[in-house]
Amino acid sequence: MSKVIAVAGGTGSVGRTIVDELEKSSLYDTIVLARNVISKVPDHNENKSPVLAVDYNNVAETAQLLASRKVEVVISTIHIMEEVASTAQINLIKAASQSGTVKRFIVSEWGIVHTEASPMYKFREEAASELRKSGLEWTRVSNGYFMDYYGYPHVKTYLKPISFVVDVKNKAAGIPGSGDDVVAFTYTADVAKFVVASLGLPKWEEITYCYGEKSSYNKILALAEEARGTKFNVTYDSVEKLNKGEVTELPSHPAIYSMAPKEVLQGIFSLFGKWIINGDFDVPEDLSLNAKFPDIKTTKLSEIVGAWKGH
Repeated sequence: MSKVIAVAGGTGSVGRTIVDELEKSSLYDTIVLARNVISKVPDHNENKSPVLAVDYNNVAETAQLLASRKVEVVISTIHIMEEVASTAQINLIKAASQSGTVKRFIVSEWGIVHTEASPMYKFREEAASELRKSGLEWTRVSNGYFMDYYGYPHVKTYLKPISFVVDVKNKAAGIPGSGDDVVAFTYTADVAKFVVASLGLPKWEEITYCYGEKSSYNKILALAEEARGTKFNVTYDSVEKLNKGEVTELPSHPAIYSMAPKEVLQGIFSLFGKWIINGDFDVPEDLSLNAKFPDIKTTKLSEIVGAWKGH
């Protein structure tokens, strides 16, 4: 009998990618959980998995839904940037714990494990604290930075476009530090492959590592310049500048300010820049799923950035 996997936020970017991969496997049946807002539940679902509206404020009702569907694993991809989304995930953890059927939970932390300097740290640690007392086996996924952003819109991805460090479309870059620091980059489709493979592991650690390719922003810049056939307008942001909460404004950034004000975006990106210099965007190879699943062939940056050739 196939195990039932529930993907919370499975109509979004990372979630939809994971649902796509789950549907390729005969080992799992998938259901998608969407917050109980009509606009969040699409009338037409391209995936074959059912999309169920969930009111995360009602823990008992959510627990009953998970139990009635015999859900064994919950994968949360809820986009958590504020208190409402954080509360939704914590309530989902409580519901999973109360369901009697859910045994495992992947918390929504796609990227890297944040430090206390991050505005999202509070939300992430509240979820981890709830999981530690839930009785569930759980993990968070650390995959470095998504490489999709450097191929968009010429590669398949559900991520929304945002330029960090290298703005391939506008042929510009604002690189933190020397540009030689090692960063783990992973294509979302490969993250999904690793996640689905990890469902078969007998034991999870609290952090699950995976990566597609380790590289540097100077190398990405070189790939981007080759693909676009021209030199980019490049600046290097010093640690002093990053410590002020500032980064070089890329041409694509002003279009995002209606969703993330300039000072907020600059603050997050400057924090990311410092993490890059500190090596926090790297992942340990020996602890990674790459070592456990060597047959998973990951997408390379040359393929993603190279998709810009001819455009």
